[in-house]
Amino acid sequence: MPLSVPAFLSGWLTTELAPQLLAATAADAAQRVARRGIRTPGDAAGLALAGLSVAGLAAVIAESRSARHEAETALTEALGADYRSVAGHDGPVAPVRIPWRQFATPFRMRRDDVVRVRDLAYAPGGRRFRLDVYHRRDTPANAPILLQIHGGGWVFGSKNDQGIPLMMEMASRGWVCVAINYPLSPKAVWPAHLIAVKRAVAWLRDNAANYGGDPSFVAVTGGSAGGHLAAMLALTADDPDLQPGFEDADTSIQACVPHYGVYDFTGETGIKATRLRVESGLMPMVLGKAARFPQDYEAASPLCHLRADAPPFFVVHGTSDSFIPVAEAREFVRRLREVSENPVAYAELRGAQHAFDIFPSLRSSAVVQAAADFLDWTRARQQADRMDSEVVEEVEETENVG
Repeated sequence: MPLSVPAFLSGWLTTELAPQLLAATAADAAQRVARRGIRTPGDAAGLALAGLSVAGLAAVIAESRSARHEAETALTEALGADYRSVAGHDGPVAPVRIPWRQFATPFRMRRDDVVRVRDLAYAPGGRRFRLDVYHRRDTPANAPILLQIHGGGWVFGSKNDQGIPLMMEMASRGWVCVAINYPLSPKAVWPAHLIAVKRAVAWLRDNAANYGGDPSFVAVTGGSAGGHLAAMLALTADDPDLQPGFEDADTSIQACVPHYGVYDFTGETGIKATRLRVESGLMPMVLGKAARFPQDYEAASPLCHLRADAPPFFVVHGTSDSFIPVAEAREFVRRLREVSENPVAYAELRGAQHAFDIFPSLRSSAVVQAAADFLDWTRARQQADRMDSEVVEEVEETENVG
């Protein structure tokens, strides 16, 4: 745990900005050689080190490019080889391409065809109960909805900083995307975070139509603590104990895409890094100093809320995550698959760090495309199921009349 922060900081930007770093290293080396040549042993050593750096960054880039295959394999195994045609996408999977302008300015994330409506209140309580709506400029009608929940260890974070690449992609595809703030610890104690998220879902079902949204389809995504809240939201639909004052609201979720989420709050998986987190000072900060172990910890743990009617899941986690061990995601997926009646896709990304998807990169762009395809598939399946149900009802009505 003490080394997780420096390990993250040293690996995150290097892996996701590897193309930019390679270009800068090569340009710097070429400039130095052109300016003064190789006159001294020091010049030769510097050039050799630059060459090693370029080789290392090239290996990182190759590893990042494997994310498309890893994600595609995960979807094919869980949804079937024909999932793209079901989702309405004809032809083979296209290679991931990022415009050169995006490479040059990776932190500038905008699309001309996407509009952002800021700071709408979904519940009383100030700025922590506000959301932003992203929708295509032409505002398509009956658009499926994607809810984005930010991470930050339940103690910091903002709707302005996370999930933007995926929301931009989905909004461009005609979805309505919503990023929310929620109350943070230590001021807020569990389950205040989840109750706020559920209030946002209730607000969406009442108001999203104003922005073209279809209240019958709400998917959820989020990373880290946001991944935890996304999973809990999907696994606790309509639980009255978590909806005080709005018990009758529909808080069901039709699809869940958690990224590098927290799934074990009790340490029951036996994973060392997970147990250290459970025993750290973070848990009393989130759950409250009066929290009882294991009862109150189990109440916040997705592993303790697995259910047969869970919506389709697409779980994404990196093998090099410094904060949340990849083994935790594996165990969550294994147990959820044992009980869920719906598909559970799992993409394990070789070399990916925590928060790999904050800005567009080779890896994050591949995962965005895969997540978008998964969400389109769940929407298409819902529509097909609805049509089948309507046909059955018509047949039954005809037989009753006869």
